[in-house]
Amino acid sequence: MQLTMLGVGSSAGTPMLGCKCDTCSSNDSRNNRTRCSSLIELNNGKVILIDTGPDLRNQALRERLTHIDAVLYTHTHADHLHGIDDLRAFCQLQHSQIPLYGSPEAMAHIADKFGYTLREPSHFWDLPVLKINPINRPFEIFNQTVTPIPLKHGNTEIYGYRIGDIAYLTDVSAISERSLAMLTGLKLLLLDCLRYTTHYTHINLEQSLQYAGQIKAESTYLIHMTHELEYIELSAQLPKNIYVGYDGLKITVDSVG
Repeated sequence: MQLTMLGVGSSAGTPMLGCKCDTCSSNDSRNNRTRCSSLIELNNGKVILIDTGPDLRNQALRERLTHIDAVLYTHTHADHLHGIDDLRAFCQLQHSQIPLYGSPEAMAHIADKFGYTLREPSHFWDLPVLKINPINRPFEIFNQTVTPIPLKHGNTEIYGYRIGDIAYLTDVSAISERSLAMLTGLKLLLLDCLRYTTHYTHINLEQSLQYAGQIKAESTYLIHMTHELEYIELSAQLPKNIYVGYDGLKITVDSVG
């Protein structure tokens, strides 16, 4: 499978509007972070998108993305959901309905706020043509098991996802022992790391490294970062097998179970 980091930024993105800090002023493209999202291409060619942030259109243009077979939603905050209308272009290109998967709460939110997108295929593709699928346990899609991983995001329970030997955990404030037990034997982990200082709804660098040490994936990449974290400076602080993610990074994982 191949994973592409479409975006590794926090809700404000980097550079932040009006900011002139070293990260926001950097000429290093790895410090340019769009809102958090990733893409997984399975061995059979099927493409699974994780979240539809407000930068989806630009991310898709940058990666020359023209096909999406399904979307997994971690939660419904604006920086992870509000690009949903841009799925319309993929429905038009494919002439097919795109299934959405997420917690019952997330799917109910989409039905309430973006109900116009939930339609059966017809001769018209002027709107997104999507279908919600509430899930609360592992499920099969395209001959691949997808396991939702319950996470705390402040007072809210959201989902991370395990797909084979890859796990994607964004917007984390705490990971339960039960969820940690679902993350053994990973080859690749993408893990929330908002900033150096503590935050109520996200883990910071110190906490990210603690969780990475517990999970023990072969490789861990930090995502959902604010401009407080500069790429080269942060990279120099990280232990072996932990790396800083960046927009456009592609990683191939072999022998996925």
